[in-house]
Amino acid sequence: MWFQQDGAISHTAHVTIDLLNKFDERVISRNGPVDWPPRSCDLTPLDFFLWVYVKSLVYANKPTTLEELKANTEREIAAVSAEMCGRVMEN
Repeated sequence: MWFQQDGAISHTAHVTIDLLNKFDERVISRNGPVDWPPRSCDLTPLDFFLWVYVKSLVYANKPTTLEELKANTEREIAAVSAEMCGRVMEN
């Protein structure tokens, strides 16, 4: 198993680094054993899929308030299954 993260400041906290050390040399990260190429479509296929997919569902009922928008977003993100993520990664 590999771990991938984008090198954001929050990903360099001591707690996070301790977790990353459990992956030995199987970490794709800025300044890690395997450099993370920013905006690489090869390493972020789920990211490109997920936001387009969720956005289409979030706006399907044309929310008119911020509360509706937040509720739609939370509902649709929660509905994304591990199986769906796996299928996206297989394609």
